[in-house]
Amino acid sequence: VHPKAKNEAQQKIFDKIVHETLAIPQTWETQLSAAGQKQYKDPAEKEAAFREKWETMITSGKIGYMALLRNLRNILNANIEAKAFQMAMQKLADPAKVHKSKQFPFRFLAAYRELEKEKGIRVPYILDALESALEASARNICGFDYQTRVLIASDVSGSMYQRLSPKSKMELVDVGLVLSALMKRSCLSAITGVFGETYKRVQLSTRGVVANVQMLKSQSVGYSTNGYLAIKDLVKTKTIVDKVLIFTDCQLYNSTAWSRETIEHWWRKYKKMAPDAKLYLFDLAGYGQTPLNVLRDDVYLIAGWSDKIFDVLTAIEEGSSAIREIENILL
Repeated sequence: VHPKAKNEAQQKIFDKIVHETLAIPQTWETQLSAAGQKQYKDPAEKEAAFREKWETMITSGKIGYMALLRNLRNILNANIEAKAFQMAMQKLADPAKVHKSKQFPFRFLAAYRELEKEKGIRVPYILDALESALEASARNICGFDYQTRVLIASDVSGSMYQRLSPKSKMELVDVGLVLSALMKRSCLSAITGVFGETYKRVQLSTRGVVANVQMLKSQSVGYSTNGYLAIKDLVKTKTIVDKVLIFTDCQLYNSTAWSRETIEHWWRKYKKMAPDAKLYLFDLAGYGQTPLNVLRDDVYLIAGWSDKIFDVLTAIEEGSSAIREIENILL
């Protein structure tokens, strides 16, 4: 290509690119790469050099949030000084930086699971910081205050145990359980449960997102996807809630295919008990053709996943355009 500079300053940059004299940016990648290319007399000297680089990047604030999250094991193994380590953990747990980082909540869970395998006296401090970061990603959600009664049902059936990508260690079930645990933390009056072939209510603390995820995932409810059982349980126990949230991949077939028991059937029965209740189905696998489908005036299908689904919930509850909110998120 033959770009034309718009001014003299840009022309100088173009000239440096042509003559290969453009300065290398001082990022954490380039600094560590430069340190790795040096010749060292012994391993101890190399370790000291990398430790110094990590300390400098952390204390100078030149390492970004994503880079910090991805390099926790390297920082741990570098055995940096206490002051730098403390600064790194404060940055990792800072709610403002968590929100600004735009990291998906399950990223913190993935990092937690990797780091808990490590040994060392500093590991618990990293796990605490990751727990704080994960909890900070739970926002105040419109329509889900302390007075709102909510049922949160998570799909842990066989189809949910698919990886998010070929290289990812996280599964779709982890996404659903993280979002469920975050929602639980935001609601005082919330019933939580999991379903597969059967349905089971699970008592959870309002704190400890990681522990709650593990608690939900450890429940044995079979491999079928009888999601209707969560609503059927509300009918049978005569439990009144304002909103029902079901996190699933929407492969909601019944193991007894010849029966007429479906989500629609039991939702109609439940509406006779709780006429103002609303049902939110979260299609985490994104099989739906649209990001939001209003199946009825009280039933919503939301396709896809991230912490931004809470923004979509807020838009629905406030009566504004959820589609416009989705478009803003995508932009």
